[in-house]
Amino acid sequence: MPKVKTERPRAHTQINQGMHFKKEFGQHILKNPLVIQGIVDKAAIRPTDTVLEIGPGTGNMTVKMVEKCKKIVACEVDVRMVAELQKRVQGTPAASKIQFVVGDVLKAELPYFDICVANMPYQISSPFVFKLLLHRPFFRCAVLMFQREFAQRLVAKPGDKLYCRLSVNTQLLARVDHLMKVGKNNFRPPPQVESSVVRIEPRVPPPPINFQEWDGLVRVVFVRKNRTLAAGFRSQVVMDMLDKNYRVHCSVNSIAVPTDFDVKEKVLSILEEGGYSEKRARMLDVDDFLALLNAFNSAGFHFS
Repeated sequence: MPKVKTERPRAHTQINQGMHFKKEFGQHILKNPLVIQGIVDKAAIRPTDTVLEIGPGTGNMTVKMVEKCKKIVACEVDVRMVAELQKRVQGTPAASKIQFVVGDVLKAELPYFDICVANMPYQISSPFVFKLLLHRPFFRCAVLMFQREFAQRLVAKPGDKLYCRLSVNTQLLARVDHLMKVGKNNFRPPPQVESSVVRIEPRVPPPPINFQEWDGLVRVVFVRKNRTLAAGFRSQVVMDMLDKNYRVHCSVNSIAVPTDFDVKEKVLSILEEGGYSEKRARMLDVDDFLALLNAFNSAGFHFS
């Protein structure tokens, strides 16, 4: 009789035998142990650290980190993945060091943590970054996997093609560094896009500004980032918003609005006096936007 060739199942497939990954949860399990170890090493986890992990999946990265830290808080939306990870660590010292938070991390109140490490579901990347950056008390750093283009936007500098509102808002609140590229074949199932790992370190203390005001200004100037600021501010929608907010400011502070007040003339004069009229949003850095916001606020103009 001919010999029947049998194959031993690989470790990472044995854990998830028969499991169907859900696209709506953005489930792409990182399977390459070298990439996993690289991310864990870049996080520089200390023995006293509490680590927040978003989307642990089957726990390939969790089991590596739990050896180095005091505790892991694992946030997972899929109860099947929670069961798989619990089964994986059952009967080991790791079991008592992992706390599970089941549900949508965007709706959950984040616990205290020192470091956040995650292979992010890409569809929640932007809202999660800002939830993270506005979290208090401050954490030390986050090492996160994102879609390659999203990661490039986070680290983009003035003049770069991908420089945008996301770049400016993130860099206002944190230092962001690109750590490594990760090809799609390192995941199961492979995503349709390439990925990158970035390190985010909050600025402590943060700039002493109203973030809603800041975001309002940045939204205005990045509607058309290649237009001059003067052209962007001439928009009737922008002028109406500034005029309304200016009158509210005057009313609240018992300031009389001049009968000949011309919002367009005043706004354009602020831009001219600061040397911003002919500048373009894509070429301005965080300090430029801070100075511009201060110029408008000092004149009584607000963006929120």
